[in-house]
Amino acid sequence: MLLQRLALPFTCHAPETDESAGLDEAPADLVSRLASQKATAVAKKYPAAIVIGSDQLAVFDGRIVGKPGGHEAALQQLSSFSGHSIDFLTAVTVICRETAFSEQHTDCTRVSFRALQREEIERYLLQEEPYDCAGAFKAESLGIALFEKIISEDPTALTGLPLIRTAAMLRKAGLSVP
Repeated sequence: MLLQRLALPFTCHAPETDESAGLDEAPADLVSRLASQKATAVAKKYPAAIVIGSDQLAVFDGRIVGKPGGHEAALQQLSSFSGHSIDFLTAVTVICRETAFSEQHTDCTRVSFRALQREEIERYLLQEEPYDCAGAFKAESLGIALFEKIISEDPTALTGLPLIRTAAMLRKAGLSVP
């Protein structure tokens, strides 16, 4: 959905890469490596294509925040975020093997949560059911009501792909955007 905003034709391909973290791998290094591995895996199959690979991690108190998977875990996550901030690291890699183009960028978006009451969290979870989302919220919908502020260079990075930087990278790779 985000990439459609750039009005370019594209197709999606599963990169089939291992997303396991390396021993003592820092979150910023992990997200950067995964975006690069995803782009490289697809580019090997389509060497003439300009390929975008991306990955995102949520980090709270230096630890990667996973998807809660259920109501109780989501309640715990959002309760721990109340009055605090978490960082979303969104990495994007654009490569084209045929032209030897390669560029990468990692955006850090800081999300500050307002003080949340348990009843608010319960209402939110019952309405949105964000159990498959890292951090147990969907910023692109009702989850925005949980925030005090968002600090980012690119508002689309929080929802999965920093389009401002991606568009610039695609222009460098030879595409006309817009």
